[in-house]
Amino acid sequence: MIVTEAHLIYFSPTHTSKQVGEAIVHGIGITNFSTTDLTLKPVEEMELPTSALAVVVVPVYGGHVAPLAMERLESIRGNDTPIALVVVYGNRAYEKALMELDAFVLLNGFKVIAGATFIGEHSYSSAKYPIAAGRPDSNDLELAVEFGKKLKAKVEAASSLETLYPIDVRAIPRPRQPFFPLFRFLRKVIKLRKSGVPLPRTPWLEDESLCTHCGACVRHCPTGAILKGNETQTDAEKCIKCCACVKSCTQQARVYDTPFAVLLSQCFTRQKDPKTIL
Repeated sequence: MIVTEAHLIYFSPTHTSKQVGEAIVHGIGITNFSTTDLTLKPVEEMELPTSALAVVVVPVYGGHVAPLAMERLESIRGNDTPIALVVVYGNRAYEKALMELDAFVLLNGFKVIAGATFIGEHSYSSAKYPIAAGRPDSNDLELAVEFGKKLKAKVEAASSLETLYPIDVRAIPRPRQPFFPLFRFLRKVIKLRKSGVPLPRTPWLEDESLCTHCGACVRHCPTGAILKGNETQTDAEKCIKCCACVKSCTQQARVYDTPFAVLLSQCFTRQKDPKTIL
């Protein structure tokens, strides 16, 4: 089967999904490719042709596909277009995120021919409480390139769209998860929730004098929760806790010091590996 173009679609507030997606497209090696970045704003409605190969990469928030990513994906439809689904999670678990994405794109006219789960530095990760810090690393990106090569080979080996067989994302290998760290995490989460300790609704500035009003947080916020000239305030109703503002702050003025960061850092030190299915 001949594919004339590749189309990368991603939602990536902290650039982890973007890195993985770009590496996959590099592996596919099709010179005629385009990119749709859903991070900062919705896109106009579009329909990808049958002759295209789509790759969609989205982050996992709390075991689900980031809701804003799903909302913005709604405007992109396929015409029995082959697609590879990729979810990026912060080393804890992606739970049913890949299945959610699968069900969503099937309704939107795509044919799922591959799937993958990659690890990206958790949104809550910090120097004090590292959670998958530095992921995706060079090894992750090499695996992403290799996945892209296998994806292209699968398409080229099919004589037609009918023989380009779909996959069941439920069959993807799950990363090994030691029992006791997971049990410890769940027990502490239950204890935390029962304690009634209020959780921070947005990132904040511990020392407002550090803020230079450079506007980096404004430019990187995917929901417009921070306004130019009023960078010390964050609209809690719009904030999705992606922490793009924290990671983009040139002065390291913004923080999101949530108790969950401590638990994730303590209980998920064992680094998981990317998994794929074709």
